[in-house]
Amino acid sequence: MRTLIKILAGIAGTLVLLLSAVIGYSWYWQDQPLSIAAETRVELHKGEAFRGFANMLAETGVIEHPLLWTLHARITGSARRVQAGEYLVGPMDTPATLVERLVRGDVIGYEVQLIEGWTVRQVLARLANTPELRQTLAGADELTLLGALGLPEGHAEGMFFPDTYTFSRGMSDADILRSAYRKLQDELSRAWETRAAGLPYSTPYEGLIVASLVEKETGREEDRPHIAQVFVSRLQEGMRLQTDPSVIYGVGAHFDGNLTRTHLRADTPYNTYTRRGLPPTPIALVGTRSLTAAMHPAEGDYLFFVSRGDGTSEFSISLEDHEAAVRKYQLR
Repeated sequence: MRTLIKILAGIAGTLVLLLSAVIGYSWYWQDQPLSIAAETRVELHKGEAFRGFANMLAETGVIEHPLLWTLHARITGSARRVQAGEYLVGPMDTPATLVERLVRGDVIGYEVQLIEGWTVRQVLARLANTPELRQTLAGADELTLLGALGLPEGHAEGMFFPDTYTFSRGMSDADILRSAYRKLQDELSRAWETRAAGLPYSTPYEGLIVASLVEKETGREEDRPHIAQVFVSRLQEGMRLQTDPSVIYGVGAHFDGNLTRTHLRADTPYNTYTRRGLPPTPIALVGTRSLTAAMHPAEGDYLFFVSRGDGTSEFSISLEDHEAAVRKYQLR
């Protein structure tokens, strides 16, 4: 019996020494640089077991001891707190810094930019050509998009704010558009609450429509408030807006870049030469500058404007002066 006890004691002592050595090496190894020569992208999928993730990293040469890494993460509680996503691992990383990054969720960030003046179709095309986004909106258009996003249904044109949106792999095109929709609502609400007095808009949506016309008419900062003033004055006078970008929007995908008299005479809901008042919806994404111009138009009596061909506009009060400007800048 004494012999057996001595043997068991010896085994226990050996196991304690072995376990101490393993734990000591584990802590030492956690702070050693990874044996990779260049930055590597790794992805922890949602619902993936930490041990499976560790084995995948070992198979790709990112870490050397997946079992030690897993045990250490479980002992410290880190394995339960890691976040799914795509991560960038570099030669200066260690097993410890890698697991810390997983716990913080320092995933790789991507960006997608929605541009002022774009239509919904252009936005959807841009998102569809962003491979890091999960695609969920195939087949959606301006008539069905809001419903597909789970938002109040209606026409989607102009309902998204143009900006640069940051996302991580695994997010969807719908996630981006929901964010852009919420931002547009916030921007529109602020602009409406601080709008100038006496504007001929009965709703914020009508102000958004005018802002979209301004957006498409000019990219020149100084001209935006004056173009908005022309539209406001025409609405107040009961005049047709006669804005080409709205006509072009009504022509749709068939427009080839050449606006003709036939287009100007063809009656559509967006033809502001044949119909009075505003078009039924915005015609493009609206940025802050155009939204501000629509809600705070310049003071003045202009009723006409024409492009000078250099990005600026010539404004006129009388039809006679406007026709002279057309001859000078458009018919020369």
